[in-house]
Amino acid sequence: MKTDASLQDEVMAELDWEPSIDAAEIGVAVKDGVVTLSGFVDTYGEKWTAEKVAGRVSGVKAVAEEIKVRLPGTYERSDEEIARAAANILEWNTNVPHDRIKVTIQDGWVTLTGEVDWEYQKDAAYEAVRDLMGVRAVANEITVKPVVKPLDIKAKIESAIQRKAVLDARRITVEAHGSKVIFNGSVRSWAERQEAQSTAWAAPGVTEVENKILITP
Repeated sequence: MKTDASLQDEVMAELDWEPSIDAAEIGVAVKDGVVTLSGFVDTYGEKWTAEKVAGRVSGVKAVAEEIKVRLPGTYERSDEEIARAAANILEWNTNVPHDRIKVTIQDGWVTLTGEVDWEYQKDAAYEAVRDLMGVRAVANEITVKPVVKPLDIKAKIESAIQRKAVLDARRITVEAHGSKVIFNGSVRSWAERQEAQSTAWAAPGVTEVENKILITP
C-alpha cells in the first residue's frame, strides 16, 4: 500500500511527464488515496487532461479537481465567437447528431443540451467543444435516450468485461434493472474503474450507470 506522500510524488511526476500541460502550475494534495488538484491552467483542455493523468496513477482512489482556467489575453474569445466555432465543429463531427444538440454559452462557460441515442455521441460532443479556444468550462447536459431496447444487457456487459485485458472480470459484478446498470466489486486502480464504466456505456440500451466498484490496489 502506497503512502499519501509517495502517491503525491508519483502523481506530480506523471503530471510532469505529460507534455500538453504545465505541471508547475498545478498543485497536488493527497489524503487517504484521494488526490486533490488545484492551481491555474491556460485552457479547459489542460484542466481536463490533468484530471485524467492523475487518475491513471496506480493507487489513486479518486480525483477531486479544483483547477481554475485563467485564459491569457491571446486565448480570449467572445461568446459569439465560441458559439460559432462550437456549431461548426459539431456539424463537422460524424459522431455527433448536431441537429439534436443545442449549445449555449455565457462568459466562456459552454452548456450542451439535447438528446442522443448513444453515450459515445454525448462524449463526442463534449470532446469536440472541450478544446476550443476561449472555453472556460463545459457542462454536458445531453441525455441519452436510445431507440434500441435493452435486451440481455447484463450478459453483454459481462462478456465485454471478460474480453478486456486490463480488467479482472472475477472481481466485478453486474446488475441490470431495465436500462440501468449497477457495478459492484473491486479493481486495482481508478483507471480500471473508469474502464469498467466505459464498457457499460458501450452496451446498447444503457441509459444510466451506477458505479459502486471499490479500488483496492
